[in-house]
Amino acid sequence: MNKWIRGTNATVLSIAVIGIFIILTIFLHSLKGFQVDLTKNKNFTLSEQTVNTLKNLNQDIHVIAFTNSGDNNEFVTRQVTDMIQEYKKESSKITYDEYDMLKQPSMAKQYGVDQGGTLVFELGTKKQNVNFYELFVGQQDGSYTFSGEEKFTQAITSLTSTEKHTVYVLSGHQEYPLSAMTVLRSSLEAANYTVKDLNLYVAGKIPDDAEMLMLLGPQNDLNDKEAELIQAYLKDKGKIYMALGFNKDMATKWKNIDAIMKTYGIQDQHAIAIEPKQTSLYDPLTIIPDYGFHDITNKLSDNNLVTMLSLAVTLNADQSAPDFTQSLLLKTTDKAYGETDINLLAQSKTKQDDTDVKGPLNLGYAIANKDNKPKAVILGGSTFVLDQDIQNQGNKDFAMNSIGWLQEQKDQITIRPRQGDAFQQAMITPSQANTIFLVTIVFLPLLFLIIGGLIWWRRRRG
Repeated sequence: MNKWIRGTNATVLSIAVIGIFIILTIFLHSLKGFQVDLTKNKNFTLSEQTVNTLKNLNQDIHVIAFTNSGDNNEFVTRQVTDMIQEYKKESSKITYDEYDMLKQPSMAKQYGVDQGGTLVFELGTKKQNVNFYELFVGQQDGSYTFSGEEKFTQAITSLTSTEKHTVYVLSGHQEYPLSAMTVLRSSLEAANYTVKDLNLYVAGKIPDDAEMLMLLGPQNDLNDKEAELIQAYLKDKGKIYMALGFNKDMATKWKNIDAIMKTYGIQDQHAIAIEPKQTSLYDPLTIIPDYGFHDITNKLSDNNLVTMLSLAVTLNADQSAPDFTQSLLLKTTDKAYGETDINLLAQSKTKQDDTDVKGPLNLGYAIANKDNKPKAVILGGSTFVLDQDIQNQGNKDFAMNSIGWLQEQKDQITIRPRQGDAFQQAMITPSQANTIFLVTIVFLPLLFLIIGGLIWWRRRRG
């Protein structure tokens, strides 16, 4: 009788456990969208900016992933497609399809996608392509950063926005050509900017649709008539983005450029910033400046994304423009100094003396008018916008943030890239592999089977 009761109790208990498991499974399945991100870097947790963008999405976005099963890079494909699945979970307006380019080459040809893998975001007839290779940046220690969320959210914002901003890049003074800034240009165009070249010698005026002028790395000064046109434009609603470039004659031949900066209370000190060498990764003419407290730089600082400047001109704010507020963006350490003898610098014979500008040095300012509206960004360096430098560290983020702030586009603030650990490979010998196989596949299951059998036999006898 007791044996029958114990058996019945065991049966009832087993049925109860199974029932609880089934009910719990059904309950968890009913919680759509519920998940817990246990990854170290929160790889599957979308930023507040992305969540807000998706919540406000009122148009259907179709996302197509074109993958390549023949490139043996399953990890890259999985990370991209997993991230897009998070977008799909967050908004019913996101639909998703995936095609293998080897199995469906006609589809890949129709969309003209990159063979390394591409995501296509579609809204009606509008499209934004994001190539897989743009999303990953390897580090020297073997780790990597993944900027998928930033690119995907920017693509969605660009497709849904009807607002366009036209900016003109000045030419004719040996500035950087647009062909040397393809990454910056494509990033701006993806953010709904129209980027055009402007040679005032040819145009004779500043176009009516110009929302901002950009002067990037000039080697020669503006002439008097150009300066007059620009000053008149800036007195109205015009804005200017100035990133200076090194020139040995800047102290004597930059009269009009200096005058435009002085309009906003910024003084060119005609000195090149030099930071005592602290690492073998860069030379003393490459500056890793500290950030000032500003909307442009706050998130960069929080995320430890540094900006790198080479041959940067030192600046200073004076009290000559009381109608404008100058906010410091970039500065050096107090160990830096500004070399005023440019000829010595050109001969690589520079050495700090009493005529040089003592650190800390100021290298960039954001200018707002008396109504606290953005008016200008003036920077002592410009190499960070070039294709060969813009992908370094936080250079592109700083460029996009500063341009976005000037155009009052707060939604362009940086989304931090996801940090991925270096891949680690365990090297084992064939005998070690056999041992692992025997222990995990043979001995451990056999051990549990023997223990279970002993318990069963003992209960049966008792």
